[in-house]
Order: sequence, then C-alpha cells, then structure tokens
Amino acid sequence: MPEPGGRPAGCALVTGASRGIGAAIAKSLAADGWPVAVNYRSDGDGAAGVVAEIEQAGGSAVALAADVAGPDAADGLLAGAEAHFGVPVLALVNNAGISADNLISMISDDEWQSVLDTNLTGAFRLTRRALKSMMRARFGRIVNISSVVGLRANPGQANYAAAKAGLIAMTRTVTVEVARRGITANTVAPGWIDTDMTAGVESGLSVNIPARRPGTPEEVAACVSFLASDAAGYVNGAVLTVDGGLAA
Repeated sequence: MPEPGGRPAGCALVTGASRGIGAAIAKSLAADGWPVAVNYRSDGDGAAGVVAEIEQAGGSAVALAADVAGPDAADGLLAGAEAHFGVPVLALVNNAGISADNLISMISDDEWQSVLDTNLTGAFRLTRRALKSMMRARFGRIVNISSVVGLRANPGQANYAAAKAGLIAMTRTVTVEVARRGITANTVAPGWIDTDMTAGVESGLSVNIPARRPGTPEEVAACVSFLASDAAGYVNGAVLTVDGGLAA
C-alpha cells in the first residue's frame, strides 16, 4: 500500500478471517487498498469466499492456512504473505480466537491452555515476527482484537477473559517499546457482535446493552480500518470498545 512520504509498500495479514469479524476486517482493509492475507485454520471454503469477494471488488488477497496456536505458524504466515505479495506485512490484525467456556472450578488444564495458546500466545508470536519488518520500514500497524470480557467480568469465561485482558496489556507494552519507530499498536474490544458464532444465542441479551442491539462485524471492521490508516498515526496503546456502551 504506497503512502505519501515514500515509505515502503506493505500488505496486511488478518488471522481468523474466513468468517465473521475477521472476514469483515479483511474486506474493509482491502477496500482501503491493502493487499490482504486471509488466514484460516479449517474453513478453507470460507476463506476462499472472502478472497473472491475482495478480488471481485478490485482488491488483492490470498488465503493462508495455519493454526495460530502452533509454534511455527507465525513464521509460516508472515513468510507466505510476503512471498505472495512481494512486500512486508505492515498491518497485522490478530483476530483469531477460540472459547471453551465453563465455571472456573470446572475448566480443565487443556481448556485453559488451548484458549491462551490461540488467543494470546499466537498473537504474541505473530507480533514478534511482524515487528522485524515494521521496524526496518519504520512503519507498522498492529491491531489486536480483544473483547469487552477483557474489561468486565463475565461468568464462565475465566480463560477467555484472561487471554483477552492479557492481549490488552501486551499491546500497551508493544506501544511503549516501538512507538518511536513509527509503529502503532492498539486494541479493539468488541462486545456482543452478530455473527454465525452467536446466531441463535441472543435471547434477550440486548437488554443489558445500552444501545439495545448487538453490533455488526462491519462496525468492528470500520474501527480496525481507522487504526490501520495514516489518520490514526497518533493513536497508540488505545483500547477502542465497540460494544454499544456495554463497558461504560
């Protein structure tokens, strides 16, 4: 994505982008001119559909398979995106996430570890790898998708909350370490968002949301697009809630 001032062109990588919030983010960034690597773990058809939509709209995209929880996933994803587009990843959106809900007295070690491995450790490894290119370019945009659950308690989600709160803390630390290199790191914390994963679960939950409705993936994506843009160059270490006022 060429920018004024002669900084290097780059591409974007969005993890967990075969559907829902991730797919909306990938399409939004592509509309902004970023070549986008669409990561998926198992939904190859969904990722291919996102790529097709982007290309039909005149953008450039590629689908890349990887489980971000794997220790070698970060190197593979970044290298794959860079090889395909011929430019470094200068916009990283860590969106991939899983949940394994249960009361804390019932959460198994595997349920705890799997959620942290995907939602937090995967984002750490990808950020660590992406920063190398960003620091050389003296430009980068890192956007981590946390959750309102990382800001306020929700029974049955101790593992998910710990991972999402850890993501916020990690993002802030990245900010103070690399802001002088022209790199921003911010967090978007969605609340109740209407996706395939939440379909049929709403059942009156909107009454707890000041806006009295769930959000849309596109509303989350719009915030990510802003944080990835030049207009957000002085926004760093922020937590942007997209939750209809739930965390207010």
